[in-house]
Amino acid sequence: MSSASTLNNPIRGSNHRLRWFALLICSAPLMALAQTGAAAADARSPALEPAAAAASAPRSQTPLRRPSDATPPSTTLQRVQITGSTSTDETQQRRQSTAAKIIVGREEIERFGDDNVADVLKRLPGVTTGGAPGRRGGPRMRGLSGGYTQLLINGEPIPTGFSLESLTPEQVERIEILRAPTAEYGARAIAGTINIVLREALQKRINDLRIGTGIERGRASPNVSWTRNDKLGDADSGDVYNLSVSAFRRSRADTIDNRTTTSRIDSGAILLEQDETGQDSDHRIGMNASARLQWRLGGGSSFSLQPFVFTSSSDSQGHRHLEQPIGSTLPPYADADLDSESRYTVARINAQWQQRLGSSSRLDLRLGTGGFDSHSSSRRLESDAAGSLQRRLDDTSSIKERSLTSIGKLSHELASEHSLVSGWDVQLIRREEQRSSLQNGIELLGNYNNEVNASSQRVAFYTQDEWNPSRQWSAYAGLRWEQIATRSEASSNPISQRSAVWTPLLQAVWKPEEKSRDQIRMALTRSYKSPTLRNLIARPSISTRENSPTSPDTVGNPMLRPELATGIDLAYEHYLPAGGLFSVNLFQRRISNLIRTVIDQEVVPWSAPGQTRWVARPQNFGKALTQGIELEAKGRLNEWVADWPAVAVRSNLSVFRSRVDGVPGPDNRLDEQPSATANLGADYRFRSAPLTMGGNLNWTPSYVVQQTVSQQRSSTTKRTFEAFATWAFNPAMSLRVAANDLAPLDYTTLSSYDVGNLRDSRTNRSHTRTQWNVRLELKL
Repeated sequence: MSSASTLNNPIRGSNHRLRWFALLICSAPLMALAQTGAAAADARSPALEPAAAAASAPRSQTPLRRPSDATPPSTTLQRVQITGSTSTDETQQRRQSTAAKIIVGREEIERFGDDNVADVLKRLPGVTTGGAPGRRGGPRMRGLSGGYTQLLINGEPIPTGFSLESLTPEQVERIEILRAPTAEYGARAIAGTINIVLREALQKRINDLRIGTGIERGRASPNVSWTRNDKLGDADSGDVYNLSVSAFRRSRADTIDNRTTTSRIDSGAILLEQDETGQDSDHRIGMNASARLQWRLGGGSSFSLQPFVFTSSSDSQGHRHLEQPIGSTLPPYADADLDSESRYTVARINAQWQQRLGSSSRLDLRLGTGGFDSHSSSRRLESDAAGSLQRRLDDTSSIKERSLTSIGKLSHELASEHSLVSGWDVQLIRREEQRSSLQNGIELLGNYNNEVNASSQRVAFYTQDEWNPSRQWSAYAGLRWEQIATRSEASSNPISQRSAVWTPLLQAVWKPEEKSRDQIRMALTRSYKSPTLRNLIARPSISTRENSPTSPDTVGNPMLRPELATGIDLAYEHYLPAGGLFSVNLFQRRISNLIRTVIDQEVVPWSAPGQTRWVARPQNFGKALTQGIELEAKGRLNEWVADWPAVAVRSNLSVFRSRVDGVPGPDNRLDEQPSATANLGADYRFRSAPLTMGGNLNWTPSYVVQQTVSQQRSSTTKRTFEAFATWAFNPAMSLRVAANDLAPLDYTTLSSYDVGNLRDSRTNRSHTRTQWNVRLELKL
């Protein structure tokens, strides 16, 4: 385009400059890779998988879609196939949705050959993970700590204690990320919602087998998965099923490197220094299976069953060595040996019935039940320098939880481009917990809350209206009322709490022109974070080290109130003709009743009369403000510049800021929120060889959090680089090799507590290692 033509057409010129700006922020470091790919040949476009039937999916699949726009029931399956471009059905759904959401399909989920869903999530826009690289902490949106992000599976909260690390990508149909809450999904989403939709039953026959192993520090972790999709009964019945099964054996080794110090704040003089080193090894085996069986009943109705089961067992051993270079008192121990074992099983089954009520209405009913059982035991033997046993700690726990859910939804098309959805969401949970903590055979807690029976009841009603006032506007209004009642029958400290929240929600999309590739999103919402059952139950957990500000006892707080947040979101999106996009999203959340764990000295019933101990207890702390900007750009390089090769580029950059009232700055940010996070990835499919190569760089900078006037926590930079290569021997067999955390960087956290002129500090250093994965993929 000449400069004259750009000046004469301001809209075209603006788009042209926008493409160059997006290209600059996302693809400059990939030029070398692009030129290498160009020397080989142009990439061929990947084929897309068939689109799933909306009626056969759970409520979470179409949270804000009008009945007239929804995919027909399973009796009419669509196949969307696009060649010669990077446009995908997921991008089109994102563009057409009134809700601000990102949809990740099978192609992107499978790209790196991950062995668990947690590794897939860490590359998505605005998503961070807790803990050290490679240890797969829980996913968080917008840098906020756990609990601010609503995690769903098939539109329902994930089971208590279930880790997304246990879910394999082969079991997942797609991942939906909603940046603003909706009435149907629920408003317990101050940071946003991540909904994982399990595999759906399609008319297409699938019989895939994947065999692989991970290797870290010379330890192999084999895994196998099988996915089967076929018809039930005769070929013309329309009844279908999907079955996904996976099994794994995981072996890990970690190096322990901790330092505890006490120093004077004014002079910096160290009064106490303890260095703890050691090793841990962990062995885990597990199996999970999920299925969907779907029957077409006729008369516009369908019925489906979705069972899910996961079970695992593990055992671990460890050793600690403690040295005290500085200190006037004897160290608590010289050596410690640890061993533990655990078992965990979660199972659930959901039944879903859908019925069309005339040409403009549909009724969706779901009923589900399930629960989990877990048991764990651990032993710690501490000895002095001479090898004499000084202390033995034994801890055992057993937890049983059962749940029942009832979900109903009535969708009605009022007119063309106008739909109304109303429904209810009920969840009942019953939890039984037993725990014993012994020191040298004597119960540390006496009879204090060794057995806890608790229950939680959640009842919600909602309605949402979505309509198009004009061809350039689409709007959404929702209202949800939710009540949570919690009871604990612990004999020493029974509790009963009830809270209710109204959450009005408004969202809108505006296009400058009817067929414009640019659009503006706006949202004004209210959301909340409810205290977990674990945070409410007041049962203490005793520190296994010397009780101190950096190693306190932990206990719940039955008086916690929900956090409330008023949110504003404003986004600009530009879609490219071949499927790429560029977006800018601004957000702000004003939070009241902030929950934060506070460490203080207390006289507690599990210690000697009148004796104080350091205790960490969650409390409603006050108000906070968080805000940020999220940038995303993806597409092929030849979408931005015609002469460049078809290297697929994905990038995102998020910058966060927050402030907690009542805490002195400058680092009075929300817990565990970094200042930014970024991903830069690319892949290329060669024409001259059946080879696809790619990589991704994930970066989170170091940060400091001033939690209270006395408490501070900091973390060092996290940086992980991944790469993969896939060789397709033929359409039915391929080999994938991937490396995670190339050029590993140690990860360190520091927590400190000030008492007068003294500062207690504890440093934990994690030594990360490269993890290799090899997988053979077969289509049988």
